[in-house]
Amino acid sequence: MIKKRPTTAREVAAFTLFSMEEEGAWSDGALHYYLERGRLDPKDRALATRLAYGVVQNQILCDWYLRHFSSVRLGKIQPRVKICLRLGIYQLILSDRIPAHAAVSETVDLIRHYGHSTDRTVGFANGILRAIAQAVQEDKLPRMDCPDKESYYSLRYSHPEWLVRLLSAQYGQKETAALLAANNETAPVSIRVNRARMTREEAYEKLKAQGFSVHLHEKAEAMLWAENGDIAGNALFAEGAVTIQDTASAVCVEVLDPKPDAFVLDCCAAPGGKTFYIAERMENKGKLYACDIYAHKLEKIAEGAARLGLSIVQPTLQDAAELREGWMEQADFVLCDVPCSGMGIIRKKPEIRYKDAGETEALPEIQTQILRNCAQYVKPGGTLVYSTCTILARENEAIVDAFLQSHPNFEAVPIQHPVFGEVPSGRVTLLPSIHGTDGFFIAKLRRKL
Repeated sequence: MIKKRPTTAREVAAFTLFSMEEEGAWSDGALHYYLERGRLDPKDRALATRLAYGVVQNQILCDWYLRHFSSVRLGKIQPRVKICLRLGIYQLILSDRIPAHAAVSETVDLIRHYGHSTDRTVGFANGILRAIAQAVQEDKLPRMDCPDKESYYSLRYSHPEWLVRLLSAQYGQKETAALLAANNETAPVSIRVNRARMTREEAYEKLKAQGFSVHLHEKAEAMLWAENGDIAGNALFAEGAVTIQDTASAVCVEVLDPKPDAFVLDCCAAPGGKTFYIAERMENKGKLYACDIYAHKLEKIAEGAARLGLSIVQPTLQDAAELREGWMEQADFVLCDVPCSGMGIIRKKPEIRYKDAGETEALPEIQTQILRNCAQYVKPGGTLVYSTCTILARENEAIVDAFLQSHPNFEAVPIQHPVFGEVPSGRVTLLPSIHGTDGFFIAKLRRKL
């Protein structure tokens, strides 16, 4: 992490992007770190957030413009200088609220102070930014001429072409365009109310009285959503009355529909959001094992359960792909929220889209192994839910279809929910462009008696 304390919104954004490039930091973690260090006012915090995420969300497009205006190949531009140029290009071309002179001068200052650059490099960057500013003013930006819609969508919405073509084959071009656009929008802060502590309406009124722009979710009974504000720093969060959880994750638990006094396994539980909601719906009665392979993640689950007053949560060190003999055919409800490519949470972690296609190729084998193993824990008549936070069919429908073909003792269960309606097939993919949630897959299965 950069040691200097940032003092402006652009410094916060630049330091965040530097940390992502140089240390492999996640955008949300790095941004939070520098926002806390910067101690900016709310307006500048919002600007820093918009700039940092805006550059990541539009990196392919920013680099395309940079290639047009730079006399130097992108690979030859020093990394921090390139990052700052992306930041300047985003402000000049993709943000209509920032004056061009401010975008140019402050970007050049960032390069001068943090770009490890010479006077010649500073002059080079200044020339590029001024040329782009003039092209914007004269409406002479280069046209995005692409050979087909998929390549255009890849450029326009800055998603790798392999991913765009995969999504287009699954959902069609029109829905893919809507999905990619939604991925570049700001996700609202989703809040789940712990109704053992207070009603949703009470939480809504309290947050509203404190100045939050907060709304009741129309289709999810436990959910609120906020347009702004630090919910995690609020007293209601500390008291365990509310927690941050996407609506799709809460819907997954509602589809599982765990009951009080049941035996429940959450097989890939970290960071624990679904575990906590399971415990609340069980009225804190029964047995609930929250499993993970990392002890430090189990500690976080234990802390969260304590904050929410959920005593039945038992954090358990257990590999979901390895059989635990003592649980064989014991569980009334099993949740397998398996490791996945994460392509459903691009709104919140925009850099996920830039994964290489090869990084995700081994996942279906792991997912299959976990599902087959954890299915052994389900008692006759018990419920098994398979879920992911990806929208790729090869990690979702393909896994479930293959499982059902090889396990005739399981069957799909028709599901319905106000968020997605009635689904006879027992499996649904939630999309930000349609449902306003994270991208998320849910399949409900039952072990036959």
